[in-house]
Amino acid sequence: MTFFIVADAQAGESAKVEPLLAYGARIIGDDARTRIVIEFDRAPDFSVHYLANPERIVVDLPATAFGFPAGDLEARGLFKDIRYGRMDEDSARIVLTATRPVKLDVAKVQADEGGKGQRLVLDAAMTENDKFAELVKAQSWNDPSSQQATGAIPGPAKPADGDFIIAVDAGHGGIDTGAVGVDTKTLEKDVTLAFAKALADRLNREAGIKAFLTRNDDSFLSLSQRVEIARQNHAGLFISMHADTLKQKDIRGATVYTISDRASDKLAADLADRENLSDQIAGRETVAEPPEVADILLDLTRRETQAFSISLATSVLASFKDQVGTINNPHRHAGFRVLQAPDVPSILLELGFLSNREDEKLLLDDAWRGKMADLLTEAVKHYRTAMVANGG
Repeated sequence: MTFFIVADAQAGESAKVEPLLAYGARIIGDDARTRIVIEFDRAPDFSVHYLANPERIVVDLPATAFGFPAGDLEARGLFKDIRYGRMDEDSARIVLTATRPVKLDVAKVQADEGGKGQRLVLDAAMTENDKFAELVKAQSWNDPSSQQATGAIPGPAKPADGDFIIAVDAGHGGIDTGAVGVDTKTLEKDVTLAFAKALADRLNREAGIKAFLTRNDDSFLSLSQRVEIARQNHAGLFISMHADTLKQKDIRGATVYTISDRASDKLAADLADRENLSDQIAGRETVAEPPEVADILLDLTRRETQAFSISLATSVLASFKDQVGTINNPHRHAGFRVLQAPDVPSILLELGFLSNREDEKLLLDDAWRGKMADLLTEAVKHYRTAMVANGG
């Protein structure tokens, strides 16, 4: 079977129920068979489906708090990467990225041996390429996360005619945790949300500016959803906040990225590749970009928008001068999917690197966060003034 559902006694209740608690986990096996066991406080509803390119098994759950140590479910055996976390306030997900085509011989909930809870048991076995392709093709599944942003689209509070609207995007979120701090183990998704809230609050204190968050909690948004939220709100700017990690732990400082078909350097290319994996990490199906979208990215509107994005990047770096440390050549560019709106000037701001101890301390400092919000607000005001002066 390619789709499993186990009924929960409370599933039919309309009242809001407490999230499930996943309090224990373990994984055993080798590159032929691997078993995963997750212990819950009560029986979960769950469904299983398969995705290709790369081969993944995705387990969808109701709202779940994952309370076990991360090391208890480290990838091994048939799986090279295991992610789990929140998708939105009502759902969670486990994504198992395989080393080769796999299938689940067992996917069931059974009583815990100690009698205090229920366990989800997943027994995976290697399979052949064509059989895995049949599993992917045979299933009937609409990814609930792909519909997340079609309901209540976030936007600015009561914008007036002539207001300059800015989408502030907190990178990562939910199951996509992003980078992890070298000392404090702080998650990038938490750092970016704190900065995004601080920046939006600061921008909203300026007359004629209305800023809003693409996400205001620990939920997952796909890259295309982030872009569409900005476009549907007719944003004049899109600022995506990040705090990545690098293998070279001595590199520190802020960086501003704009979109380009060709990366400015290897660091920019590698970063874009990692950021563009967000949907894959969260168990989203990879959809090829239609040719007409590629055409739009090359038309006059896109080129004009790219010029505006570069102007914004220049303004941001001018505000940082002698105030905020930056890396060498701090304006870089690459093919970031989150910057692809053809009609919204967009930048991706690396606030600093969680792989560097000095940067990590700053990223967690409230005073520094406030200083960055002030400087970015000044940069936005300067950009807006220049656009108005040029008739933009």
